[in-house]
This record gives sequence, C-alpha cells and structure tokens, in this order.
Amino acid sequence: MPQDFVPGLLSRATEILEAQFGSLPPFQSDQDAAAIAQVLEGVARRLGDNYPYFHPLYAGQMLKPPHPVARAAYALAMNINPNNHARDGGRASSEMEIEAVRQIAAMFGWDEFLGHLTSSGTLANLEALWVAGQLAPGKRIVASEQAHYTHRRISAVLKLEFGEVAADNAGRMSLDALEAELARGDVGTVVATLGTTAAGAVDALDQILALRERYGFRVHVDGAYGGYFRLIPEALDEPARRAYAAIEQADSIVIDPHKHGLQPYGCGCVLFRDPAVGRFYKHDSPYTYFTSSQLHLGEISLECSRAGASAVALWATQQLLPLAPGGAFARDLARSRAAALELNRRLRTDPRERFQAPAVGVPELDIVVWKLAAETPEQASRLAHQIFVTCATNDLHLALVQLPQSWFALDGRATGLAGGGMVTCLRSVLMKPEHEAWLDRIWERFAAACEAVMGE
Repeated sequence: MPQDFVPGLLSRATEILEAQFGSLPPFQSDQDAAAIAQVLEGVARRLGDNYPYFHPLYAGQMLKPPHPVARAAYALAMNINPNNHARDGGRASSEMEIEAVRQIAAMFGWDEFLGHLTSSGTLANLEALWVAGQLAPGKRIVASEQAHYTHRRISAVLKLEFGEVAADNAGRMSLDALEAELARGDVGTVVATLGTTAAGAVDALDQILALRERYGFRVHVDGAYGGYFRLIPEALDEPARRAYAAIEQADSIVIDPHKHGLQPYGCGCVLFRDPAVGRFYKHDSPYTYFTSSQLHLGEISLECSRAGASAVALWATQQLLPLAPGGAFARDLARSRAAALELNRRLRTDPRERFQAPAVGVPELDIVVWKLAAETPEQASRLAHQIFVTCATNDLHLALVQLPQSWFALDGRATGLAGGGMVTCLRSVLMKPEHEAWLDRIWERFAAACEAVMGE
C-alpha cells in the first residue's frame, strides 16, 4: 500500500475539533480498548482478502482510491457523525454539502439549480427519473442499450414504461433508432449517457438536444462515470467534446464523486436545472424541520438519513483540488485519458495482430476494451478468460466484458447497429492518474500473460 500519512494529518485536526467542544463537562466512555484492538486486527486480516484496488496494477473495474484529504476529512467528521437530513443533525456538514454541490453545478455551467448529494449514483438516477415521471406522467423513459442497467430497474420501480434504444458500433445511442422511438409520440424522457459502464462511450448529447427541439421531451444526463471529463475538453475527440459542451442544456444531471471525484463510497450527486422541481419533494415532518429557517437538505431529497461525513470529505477535496479546467484535478484526469489512448495504440499496433480493438474510433474517455483474435467468438472468449486469470496470478488485474461481435469488424469497417452474438472481451479502466506512468509495467505483465496463453 502507499505510504499512509492520513493518521498523522488527523492528529492535529482532531485536537482542533475537540477544542471547539472544550466547554462541555468531561465524561468517560466504558469502551474496552484491548477488545477493540483485537477486533480491528481481525478486520485487517479479513480485508486482505481483496484485490489491490489502490494500486496502479489494479486496472480492472471502476475503483479509484479516495484522496488522502477525503479519507482524513471523512474520519474527522466521524467524531461528530453528522446526518445531512435536517440541520439539527448536521449543521456544518449541511452547509459544506451545499457549497460542494454548488461547485459541481458550476462545473456544468449552472448557477441556478436544485441539487444535493445522495448515497449512490443509483439513488441519484432514481430521483432524476422520479422527477421526470412527475413532469410527464405516463410517458416512457428511453435509454441506450449500452446505458447502465439501473435505468430499466428504476423505471420498473417507478412504474414507468422503459424503452431500450439500439446502440451503434461505437457504443453510442443510435440517433436513427432514437428518432424512431420519438416518432411514436409517447417518450417523456431520454437518458443520455456520458461515459457508458462497458466502454466509456459518450452519447451524442448535442444531437439528442437538437431532437428535443422537434419532439419535446426531457433530457437526463447520466454522467455518473464520465461527468468530470467536462473539465478536459481539449483532451477529448470532437464528438465527445461537443457532447460535453452541450451538457448545460440538459434538464438533469447525475455524477458520482465516488468514482472520478476521489471520494469514499457512497457519494452520488443529482442536479436539476429548474429549481422549481423542488415542489415535488414537499412534505411535512412533525419532528424534523423546526430547528432552522434555512433549507434542510431532507426537504429536497428522497433519502432521509445521509452521511454528513460524505459532504465533509467532498468539500475538503474540492478545497484542495478545485474543479477548474487546467487545475491539478483536471490534469490528473487528462493523465488517465492519456494512459487509455496509449494502451489502445499498443493494442492496435501489435505486430502479431493478436488483439482487435473496436473498429470505430478510439476510447472516448479512459476505458479500453479489446477482443482476442481467434477463429470463433467462443475461442476469443476462452482466450479472454485465460488471459484474465493469468494476469491476476502476476498481480495485474483487468476486467471482462461482453460486447457485440459487430463492434470488431475484421476489415476495419463497422456496419449496421450493434447486434447479433456477443463475445467476451478484456477491459481496462485506467482511472488512476498513476496508470500513465505505470503503463510500461502493465503492458509487460499483460504481454507475458498473452505469451503464456497464446504462445507463438
């Protein structure tokens, strides 16, 4: 593990926090320190049964270690354990949440909005689609077949009909297929994904918004994974750059600070462009909202109790690393993007042609997917599994993903919509900035695994 200086950082901050409550009479806790130490030793041993998510050689799923300042601020807040539902449960942390969310909204170009943190991206998307259903009752929700599966499940929970729109061979929502759905006249909301889970594809938000002018529907942006890439337009290819430039025209946005935002789980965020949607949250609580005339976050959230420590950690991180183009946070994001482009280049230029990257385009964000060259999809899938396992034995951790075969046209051209059979592919999420410096070592271990499995 990297050198852990969080305990040292916490010591002085904890003294300052305790001094602010120094006027209270002391009391003794009857906790058994020796018993706690014994339990914690057992916890540490159990936690060793994990992949090394914190290390650059973990390049598999969407797992990014929290920043040390986020860890320290979260731990400091746990001395209070605030609840960001009502002000009397989290006075300071409620203010910190409001400030931190305002900074996220400003990143998307919004200064008037309604928004708050949630315990996950799933809850954030649920709130966005719940509001969408209130505004267009009985109308359908549609999203790309490459959108996160949570949208279908959320729609079912909300008893809203859901429609799946075909994706093209770059993993983006097909605009022709979307327009065919819109022509039916019953679509209330279109979910545009900026950073699909499988491949990091970016739906053409600018063109979806143009269709909104003709058909009239609500646009919800699921930027749970890719939202922060708004900060580095110069590092993106033109289609993705246009999509991110248009994001401020969306009706609602979801982003997950516990992904690229360097936060502990769980920390999601939902934003609405029209603050008036707060009317849908209005409710009475006979015992909660009487300690302050200021807004209680529980008044604009479907969740009740929420960890105020999440808001404290996010606020602290954004104080250290402001969400500004050209800043340190943005530069680290660009390093992840550069690592993905370099891995993609090496795969495409392999002299033995052992790998097939998607025929259309390069990675749009920092996720790379590739297929193993083989005579049949079944053989390619078996090779992917074998290389995945062999890499792991050498401490390199990748991921597996099933993708349409049509994404990997042998002649370099992709035709038609993604469909037909699926093939198991390898996938790497290069979301740590350290991945750029570690790419030679990642490639060395990957190449050794391929040699062991595929031979000459």
